[in-house]
Amino acid sequence: MLHRVKKEHDANRDKWIGIGGKFLEGESPEECLLREVREETGLALTDWRYRGIVTFVSDRWEGEYMHLFTAHKWEGQLSGCDEGELEWVDIDAVPSLPIWEGDKIFLRLMAEDAPFFSLKLRYEGEKLVYAALNGKELAL
Repeated sequence: MLHRVKKEHDANRDKWIGIGGKFLEGESPEECLLREVREETGLALTDWRYRGIVTFVSDRWEGEYMHLFTAHKWEGQLSGCDEGELEWVDIDAVPSLPIWEGDKIFLRLMAEDAPFFSLKLRYEGEKLVYAALNGKELAL
């Protein structure tokens, strides 16, 4: 997990998030995954799984799409990251960390080994006000 504590004006400031970033022109989700993991951790993934897509809508920030992957094997040594502090965190401890409320939904889906999914999350400020899984609204 990445504890975002290094950038002053960061929408994720003080939160714990997964590794990732923005696509470069022409990149596929898998190419972006491999590049971002290498840049942020120093690790080279050798086995991963594409798990789902999350659509973020916000009244504060530009909307974005997040492609979710889990990694099972990698090579190399963990290195420092200029975006925050990297730390291996026990999966059972993650929900008690300061994370976005919507992250708890997709982390649960991945822990339950849900099939590939589409999750839409709408925030007002930092408050999650709407969630839909595969087009069906979820109770919050």
